Amino acid sequence: MKIILVFLFIAPLALSARAEKDYSSFDSATSPETKSRFAMLDDVRILANGLLQLGHGLKDFVHKTKGQMNDIFQKLYIFDRSFYELSLQTSEIKEEEEQLRQTTARLQINNEEMKNLSQEMNLKIEDLIQNKIQLQEKVWGLEDKVTKLAVIQPSMQETKEISSLKAFVEQQDNHIKQLLKIVEDQHVQLDRQHNQIMELEDKLNHIEHQEFAENSFTGDQTEPEATPFPVRNATAVTYKSDGAAPDCTALYNSGMRSSGVYTIKPNGSEAFDVYCEMKFGSSWTVIQNRVDGSLDFNQTWDAYANGFGELNEEFWLGLNKTYSITIQGDYILRIELQDWKDNKRYIEYAFSLGGPETAYTLQLSRISGSIPNALPEQTELRFSTADHDMDIINDFNCPENYLGGWWHSECEETNLNGKYVAPRSRGRLDRRKGLYWKPKKGRYYLLKSTKIMIHPTDLKSFD
Repeated sequence: MKIILVFLFIAPLALSARAEKDYSSFDSATSPETKSRFAMLDDVRILANGLLQLGHGLKDFVHKTKGQMNDIFQKLYIFDRSFYELSLQTSEIKEEEEQLRQTTARLQINNEEMKNLSQEMNLKIEDLIQNKIQLQEKVWGLEDKVTKLAVIQPSMQETKEISSLKAFVEQQDNHIKQLLKIVEDQHVQLDRQHNQIMELEDKLNHIEHQEFAENSFTGDQTEPEATPFPVRNATAVTYKSDGAAPDCTALYNSGMRSSGVYTIKPNGSEAFDVYCEMKFGSSWTVIQNRVDGSLDFNQTWDAYANGFGELNEEFWLGLNKTYSITIQGDYILRIELQDWKDNKRYIEYAFSLGGPETAYTLQLSRISGSIPNALPEQTELRFSTADHDMDIINDFNCPENYLGGWWHSECEETNLNGKYVAPRSRGRLDRRKGLYWKPKKGRYYLLKSTKIMIHPTDLKSFD
């Protein structure tokens, strides 16, 4: 294109010069031959000058084009190298994803086997409990007989028979305790393996979707199906037991088999109503239930001490009533959690609860569960409310800022009596005022429902 433009520029100049010389030939007095020779020399000089300029232009154009092509080749080389490195990284990611898929598949198979094993162990535990109850009844009957025989001075043969029966019962009791210990160890191992499966599932979901499922449990429900807690506005039945049952477990052993509101009378306490949930071959005394946020849990100290809410809906049983039950013996604390995707988890603790003089100090020791622990263990936790805060740390009132009475520890963000918060489609959640389960090392779990129950650890507390 540049060559054509140069030629078009030089050609008119040459023609113009020649035309001027032809015109001047008519007026000149010189000879025609001399003028013609000079005209040809001028034309040649003009054409040579034009060709020289054209050569310089072509040379510059070639150098410039060569530099541009070198830049293009350099960029193509860089792009090709980057594309090759990216393909290598993609291949590595695909290999890691395939390995995770295979590992997850194997662990899921193991998980199914462990679920079946857990169900079998639960059935065995129920059978063992029933056998122990029957043996306990036999022991009581034998003790009555021994008392009567002591009065009437039994014969030597009867004394030997009683001794042998006692030895047999004690041997069976020790055997049952050993089996229970083995079952408990198996539960701990199953929980550990289940947590590993949950971690691998989280990693796999992160690779596939590149987005972490915020504020929800993962996986299916792993605990046995529980008896549904009554929903709001449901018609409930209140049962009145003839005897003075000390807790819900004693009511179950007396023949009660339906979940509902019952009247109990712990030792040394007045009678009051509780909600008993029949599950796992026994009955649990429910001390807290939250299902829909219909009840405000931001209450005073007196309200938390005496209890509030309706036993067939959302409620807090009361610290005084809970303490009167737990001082009768050793109890297990069970917490059941459900997130907004209807995934369920639970955790169980051995615990002790102090009286009002200790601000209902709580001490916990985790036994088992399907979710990481989020409450301090082996630590004295005092109960606090907005109007009765026992420990104000750095002038920061935990119950006032987090809402709801709880056993606060350095204002941690796990508070099952906090404000009921539903997840929003957009925007950051207000974690300080929500209903959360927050392990020390882990993410937040926004909760839809919670339930706290207690159950005696020793069958002797059933009577």
